[in-house]
Amino acid sequence: MRFALSTNWNNVRLNDGAAIADEAIAMGFDALELGFRTMPEQLLGFKSRLDSIPVDSVHAYCPVPIGAPSGHPELHQLAHRDENERALARILLKQTLACASELGAKVVVTHAGYAELDGVFCNYGSDVLRRILKSGGKPDATSPRYAKVVAKARVRRQKRGMALLDVFRRELDNVIPDFEKAGITLALENLPSLEGFPNAEEAETLMNDLAGAPVKLWFDTGHARVRECHLWDDPTTEIANRFAADICGMHLNDVADFHDDHRQPGWGKVDFAALKPLAERDVLRVFEPHEPVTFEELKESLAHIRRIWE
Repeated sequence: MRFALSTNWNNVRLNDGAAIADEAIAMGFDALELGFRTMPEQLLGFKSRLDSIPVDSVHAYCPVPIGAPSGHPELHQLAHRDENERALARILLKQTLACASELGAKVVVTHAGYAELDGVFCNYGSDVLRRILKSGGKPDATSPRYAKVVAKARVRRQKRGMALLDVFRRELDNVIPDFEKAGITLALENLPSLEGFPNAEEAETLMNDLAGAPVKLWFDTGHARVRECHLWDDPTTEIANRFAADICGMHLNDVADFHDDHRQPGWGKVDFAALKPLAERDVLRVFEPHEPVTFEELKESLAHIRRIWE
């Protein structure tokens, strides 16, 4: 199996793209994903190492746009109610596509946006739900109070999502021709909040409507586990199996259930053995750890995943 490393792990610590690539090679990775923290001046170094470690995917927005305070995948959102916000997202997404094409990447990964759940009299957002979950001390998603509020929140989420779906679908019509021309796939990542768009139902609608288009899904293992633990979605393995045919890549990171820890696989409670059927398909497999994961921890994690999947 081929495994890539997201440069988000070390491109703040290392300024030179070549040095970032060399560190990935030293750990045994086969490819890179250029993360959204990639600076324009780092691209030359990545290009110099393409013969040794190619770039399989690029995470929008990449490189960090000129004038942006820092890299972030949601500087602007293509799935948004505001027209100006969507227009800015289109511009940045096309810049990312150009970067991906220049580096020979196959996929651009993006955070589409959020179906906001605020209201005049009641807010069912993820932050509110998390506070209720923790109100009794130890988080308990099975408590009657929490389950009741989540049920109401999911009803509102469905209505807000359907309204946003129509807007987002029209925006995709504006960018799909560019991706078709470049021969690159746009991958919509699952996000670790109830508001995250698209959710499972919206993803299913999109995949049915866009059959044959260069738009697929991207499965983040840690995000899926967070959604599962909060009762915002079905179990992680069920989601992976349900959408396997439409998933073009995976972010491999581990969590301790309720928090988006982005630790190395094997650290937390994601059942990676159960995800083997998805990993065995024709998908990109990208490790996406954040600090404080160390070089040795990441190297051992790669060996661990190779043992259970190969």
